[in-house]
Amino acid sequence: MPGLDWSLLQAMFKGSFVDLWSPVLLLTLIVVAYVYLRAARAAISPQVTAGQKASFLFGLALYYVGAGSPLDYVGHHYLFSVHMLDQSVLYLIMPLFILHGMPGWMIERPLRALKLERVAKAVLNPLVAIFTFNMLFSFYHVPFIMNAVMENEWLLLVYHTLLLLSAFQMWFPILGNVETWSKSSELKRMAYIFLNGLLLTPACALIIFADKPLYDMYRGVTMPIAGYSVVSDQQLGGTIMKIIQEITYGITLALTFFRWFRTERKKEELSYELQDERLASLDNGLNRA
Repeated sequence: MPGLDWSLLQAMFKGSFVDLWSPVLLLTLIVVAYVYLRAARAAISPQVTAGQKASFLFGLALYYVGAGSPLDYVGHHYLFSVHMLDQSVLYLIMPLFILHGMPGWMIERPLRALKLERVAKAVLNPLVAIFTFNMLFSFYHVPFIMNAVMENEWLLLVYHTLLLLSAFQMWFPILGNVETWSKSSELKRMAYIFLNGLLLTPACALIIFADKPLYDMYRGVTMPIAGYSVVSDQQLGGTIMKIIQEITYGITLALTFFRWFRTERKKEELSYELQDERLASLDNGLNRA
């Protein structure tokens, strides 16, 4: 590829095996998958479908790609655009598959056993969820906050853990399968998704329209492509995040809309059937008279 410095690109992947492939995380995810499959196999009713199992396992694979693969290493140390791709996978895509793969009883029963059901309901309230995630995500990309977080491994671990939990919290009102907790109508869910998109926009705009490097850890990076600067990579990162957010939220919004449309259509058909039955009953009564 013209203008590509292969030696610089290869140097970005010269971390240790542990740094690049995170074997501890991989083993942890394998254990999580094993426990999940054992619980799913032991379930009598309601059973976990093959689609749910595939969704959960794919979600675990996405988590490994975003948090344990070489992409995470390169994104953390060299390329902000790859870092934002990781963020998009971890917070905007992966929770969708994990939550879809978890039937309601997998969430509700453990919380009930630990007597945390009331706390969970309060934390997973849509208003709390939407503002918690977007606040944490937006603050994370404020330059002085991100600079401080990136310089301290423990602080980085804590902040990323909070972001991950808040991502599940944010998606739960849409995809949480706990029927006894589901009080929002489909219209409210569509409004929730739309508002989510609006709240995420300022953080993306800050990055996309910045004309200078915002984050200390990327300032001194030599780009492996001629004419491709740190600012260009930074703007690409913000664009990647915004595009993936638009696609993810757009698909979720469309699916929610069609689910609402089908529900309303069924209600309308049922209403017509009841009217027909009443008219038929009335006709029978008149004929007998």
